[in-house]
Amino acid sequence: MRNISHSGILPGGRSRVLAAVILLGLVGLAGRAAYLQGMHKGFLQQKGESRYSRVVEISAHRGMITDRHGEPLAISTPVESVWASPQDMEITTSQIKKLAEIIGMNSAEIQKKIEGPQRDFVYLKRHLPPEIAARVVELNMPGVFLRREFRRYYPAGELTAHMLGFTDVDDNGQEGVELAWQDDLAGKPGSRRVIKDRKGRIVEDIESIRVPRPGRDIALSIDSKIQYLAYRELKQAVEASKSKAGGIVVLDAQTGEVLALANLPVYNPNNRGKIKSERARNRALTDVFEPGSTLKPFTVAAALEAGRISPDTIFQTAPGTLTIGKATIRDSHREGPLTVTQVIQKSSNVGSAKIALSLPPETLWEILSQSGFGVSTGSGFPGEVTGRLRPHKTWRPIEQATMSYGHGISVSLIQLARAYTLFSAEGELKPVSLLKLDAPTTGERVISRATALAVSRMLEMVVRPGGTAPRAQISGYRVAGKTGTAHKLEGNGYAKDRYISTFVGYAPASNPRLIIAVMLDEPSAGQYFGGVVAAPVFSQVMAGALRILSVPHDAPSNNIVSFPAARELGGDV
Repeated sequence: MRNISHSGILPGGRSRVLAAVILLGLVGLAGRAAYLQGMHKGFLQQKGESRYSRVVEISAHRGMITDRHGEPLAISTPVESVWASPQDMEITTSQIKKLAEIIGMNSAEIQKKIEGPQRDFVYLKRHLPPEIAARVVELNMPGVFLRREFRRYYPAGELTAHMLGFTDVDDNGQEGVELAWQDDLAGKPGSRRVIKDRKGRIVEDIESIRVPRPGRDIALSIDSKIQYLAYRELKQAVEASKSKAGGIVVLDAQTGEVLALANLPVYNPNNRGKIKSERARNRALTDVFEPGSTLKPFTVAAALEAGRISPDTIFQTAPGTLTIGKATIRDSHREGPLTVTQVIQKSSNVGSAKIALSLPPETLWEILSQSGFGVSTGSGFPGEVTGRLRPHKTWRPIEQATMSYGHGISVSLIQLARAYTLFSAEGELKPVSLLKLDAPTTGERVISRATALAVSRMLEMVVRPGGTAPRAQISGYRVAGKTGTAHKLEGNGYAKDRYISTFVGYAPASNPRLIIAVMLDEPSAGQYFGGVVAAPVFSQVMAGALRILSVPHDAPSNNIVSFPAARELGGDV
């Protein structure tokens, strides 16, 4: 008997096994589908959305910087930047060449960028003008896009460069006020989710993830009109005296606000590609120098406070020299017996040294320290220096003597201007502010009102006939101030024919409104005394600023007394 098998028909056992395997497979697939779509659906959504969904950053508008009257000093203007998504790019070599021509690049440079390791996002060109950006759009190239950004613009250009500083290509502050108040000005960028087609073009906005927060506007203490005046007069003086550099600071004597600040050499912050570090320094805050005879009023104030002298106390300055150890102090002009007032008026180094040596070193040091020397003004400006005031315990007699007329101590121009609030504010040292204040601030009392007024009367004599700064006189106003002419440091000593020339003063002397400090570095046109090269700058700027502020006169309009020729003016080296 033969066994007969039917082809294609499995035995009962095998068919049941096959059916079980198929059933298990279906159950597994169903479970996997349920897991992926139910418990692990985020993974699938992420993979799907990565094909068409993108998160786009939205730049925040940087806050505007204005002067105290709302005049724009720094604004952010919208610009377009060209960027590419290399993985979405479908452009030919000829298209790359055309793009390169439009945005001012070469084809090889573009090719290098899109072939780099960054495959999702790469900038091709930043900050394009609107007309150039429009031409890029007309190319309609897949994977090439425009991004709205902001570029900083400074309407006043070089006039306010050192105060404002500048931003980088990403609109982040790099110098000056832009850096100091970066967090307030920058704001916070936002973001939104969009849908893109296969060519990378945005076809739909899905949602706003984070709304951009614009930066805060900042009002500086600067007065644009006074700033222009100060810059113009300083520039003319630097050119006329052939100085290496120069600086000027204008303070509100009542509030300590900086109404103007300028330095030379300068730069244009709108042309960032050519900014040199030596031009970018805000010398009035970041550089130091020996103040020379502008420090003599503080020596006198210390002695008056200590009760060692009165304005009429007489000191013998003949024969115009004073020898201490191996060193000799000299006056630029021989005088004779001088009152303390005349020591300031004629700027006698010998007289000042004798006054200083009548005091304990600690007494002089305390006045200088409390006047703000050796410490920051607290302006908040990046890189502001503290200057150098050595501990009094290290002073030798010759150092105490030379310290009295501004040698052996280093200060910044803004420190020097601030220190004179001691005399303009009747004994109070005012804080300095680069921001506009809503109300006057209270200063710290350093000397008595009587001492401050006594020194102020001496400073008025400096600009009168017989003083070192008649060129600082102003028609219709009483002026108080002091000249300074100091040899520059060179190695371990002083240069023989290189000088720092300064003048610091305030007006109207009867009720001070403004303080102005002027410094010229290495004037080389023949004249170098502070009363000759720096005092006229003070006079021109102060006269103009008082008119701008409508400050009432406190003297007759014919109060200016003729002064001798420049060669006859006394010096204070």
